[in-house]
Amino acid sequence: MKKLLANCRLYGIVDMGYTEPEQVEARTCALIEGGVQIIQLRAKGVELSLVKQWAIVMQAICREHKVIFVLNDYPEMAAEIKADAVHVGQDGGSLADVRKIVGPGVIVGRSTHSPEQALQALQEGADYIGFGPLYPTGTKPGRKSIGLQDVAEVQDAVGDMPMFCIGGINAATLPEVLEAGARRVVIVSWLLLQENIAEAARRVIAQIEGYPKGQP
Repeated sequence: MKKLLANCRLYGIVDMGYTEPEQVEARTCALIEGGVQIIQLRAKGVELSLVKQWAIVMQAICREHKVIFVLNDYPEMAAEIKADAVHVGQDGGSLADVRKIVGPGVIVGRSTHSPEQALQALQEGADYIGFGPLYPTGTKPGRKSIGLQDVAEVQDAVGDMPMFCIGGINAATLPEVLEAGARRVVIVSWLLLQENIAEAARRVIAQIEGYPKGQP
């Protein structure tokens, strides 16, 4: 799975703020059809029994297609359902404690919002980081955007650890994100709200892979 992670360029999120429960399966399949190789379930403020129900559905689909399934938050639940990966925020405790819960074989990702936090995650042994939000985003209302000025520096500093830029990225902003030095991105609301999610994902991945700085 960690080898697959290194090859991922577009990180998809089935965010329940933009997804109706009956759309979970279809949207997961659409992202996979579009070539997305890592997909997270993000369900903030939702009853845990529902989160678990959706996680099990998504995990089964991802496993069938050899795609990484990530559960946002809830390391205990990730361990229980044997998720491929868990993603935690800055308030999610130490990564050492998270690994004690999920075990050594599970991918652990961390949200970071500054160069200092990115380097701290690297030192803690994160398998990947999210870096942002680069722009204001409805997914994280009220969180200050951090801009593009540190992208290249942080990308160089973390080396081979996958770094996914996140926050307000869409078809209009993607070119300048790539120009700033990003090699991988997370796109949430823009992608989920496309009429054809699979086709939109394919276009994004092709654009990333075709950009000189987007090469491994």
